[in-house]
Amino acid sequence: METKDILGLLGGLALFLYGMKMMSDGLLDGAGIKLEYILEKLTNHKLKAILVGTLITCIIQSSSAMTVMLIGFVNAKVMKLNRAIWVIMGANIGTTMTGQLIAFDIGVFAPVFAIVGVILIVFFSWRAARLCGEVLTGIGMLFMGLEMMSQSMIPLQSSELFLNSMITLSHPLFAVLVGALFTAIIQSSSASIGILQTLAMQHLIPFSQAVYFLFGFDIGTCMTAFIASLSGCRNAKRLALFHLLFNVLGTSAFLVICQFTPIVSIVEGWTPHEPMRKIANMHTLFNVITTAAFLFIDKPILKFIERLIPLTKKREKGYI
Repeated sequence: METKDILGLLGGLALFLYGMKMMSDGLLDGAGIKLEYILEKLTNHKLKAILVGTLITCIIQSSSAMTVMLIGFVNAKVMKLNRAIWVIMGANIGTTMTGQLIAFDIGVFAPVFAIVGVILIVFFSWRAARLCGEVLTGIGMLFMGLEMMSQSMIPLQSSELFLNSMITLSHPLFAVLVGALFTAIIQSSSASIGILQTLAMQHLIPFSQAVYFLFGFDIGTCMTAFIASLSGCRNAKRLALFHLLFNVLGTSAFLVICQFTPIVSIVEGWTPHEPMRKIANMHTLFNVITTAAFLFIDKPILKFIERLIPLTKKREKGYI
C-alpha cells in the first residue's frame, strides 16, 4: 500500500468512528431522558429486561454506551445488578443491528444523508430537527468512511505481505486474539465489524476466517465496560466482569461449534452472494444463541462472580 492508501484508510476509519459517535449521540440525546425510567420500570422480568436492552441498544446504536450507562446506574444504586446483567445480554443482541445496517450497502446515498442532516443542523433551531440532523449526518459520514476504507483496501488484493499475514492468522485462536486486541484499542466493535465487512466485500478475507475475528471483536468491546467500572462500586465491577464472561464463554462455545458442526457453511448459505450480510448474520446468531444459553446459567455465573468480587462495604450489601 502507498502512503495515500494508508492515509485514506485512516481517514475513512476516523470518518466512520465520528459518524458512529454522532449518530449514537443524536439518538441517545433524543431517547436518553426517559432511559433511566424505562430501565427501572421494565426490567423486573428476565425476558422483558433482555428485550428492553435489545430495543434500546438498537435505538442508540452503541452497546458500549449502553454498558457504560448500566454501570453508572448500578454504581448509583438506581438499578439492581441482576436486572443490569439481563439488560446487558439484550444489549449484545441490539448492537448487531449496526452490522445489519452496514450490510444494506446504502453507501451511494451517504452524501444525501449527510447534506440533509447538515441542513437540519444549520438552518433549523428546533431540537427535534437538530437531533434528526445529527443522526442523518452520522449515518452519511459512517457510510462515506466505509467507502473510503473500501477504496483504500483495494491495493491489498495484490499485497503479498497482507496475504501472508492473513494466512498466519488463519488459526482460530490467533484470529480471536487479534480481533479482541484491535477492538480494545479502537474502542468500537461496530467499527471493527465495519472494517471486517469491508475486507470481506473486497474478497480479502474468507467468511470461514472472518467469523473468528468477529468473536474476538465481542471480547475486545468489553474493555469499555472494564474502564468505566474501575472507579465504581463492587457491583459495577461485577457487571463489567459478567459482560466479559458472557463474551468469553460464548466465544469458547462457538469455537467448538464451528470446528465440529457445519454452522459456518449454513450461515454462509443464507446469503451466498452477500459477504457483508454473512458477517452481520453470524454476529446476530452468535449473540442470540449466547443470550439464550445464559438465560439458564446466569444465576450460577452471578454467584461465581460474587465470590470473586465479594461485597465488603456494608453500604453496598443488599443491592444485588
